[in-house]
Amino acid sequence: MNGACSSEQVGLFLAQLLPDQDDTAAEPSAQEAIDATLTMEQLIAAGGLRVEEEGTGAVVVPGCCAGLENWREWAEVLRGQSPWLGHDPTPAVEVLPDRLRIWQDSEAPGGAVRVAAGFIDLQAVALPGLLREVQADLIAFLERVERWGQQHELGDRGTALVQMLDAHFHISAPLDLPEA
Repeated sequence: MNGACSSEQVGLFLAQLLPDQDDTAAEPSAQEAIDATLTMEQLIAAGGLRVEEEGTGAVVVPGCCAGLENWREWAEVLRGQSPWLGHDPTPAVEVLPDRLRIWQDSEAPGGAVRVAAGFIDLQAVALPGLLREVQADLIAFLERVERWGQQHELGDRGTALVQMLDAHFHISAPLDLPEA
């Protein structure tokens, strides 16, 4: 998610925020979908932050029940705690003396710690910069949603939508990163 998303990608993101629709119900119009979104008490976007290792292409993806709304929890790694990254698989961050080891699946069946699962090592000093990049991408995405709202002539509802996304996904507030 960033400022380069197409109009279709913005629409798909917004559509996935809505609760599952009854298969027999008519698909809501874009206007109805925005109105429904604006009345929701909580926005949840399944997924979260994906970590990809440059060069090798190794990827750690969030598990089930992880959401974009919790992206800021990654800052807790700098305080020695693993953020909630979902389950099935159960990704986790192991804080080592000189680096972060990000496991794709930290548990084996029966709850035993899995030692042979795939992981990515990341220098801990790189994490603050990466989180700032994520925030910049999300801010650019908000700007893209604003343009999308203008294209769809949402007026004040488009502004309210951007404000709601910003508030629920904690996008533009300053990052709480520990001092180096």
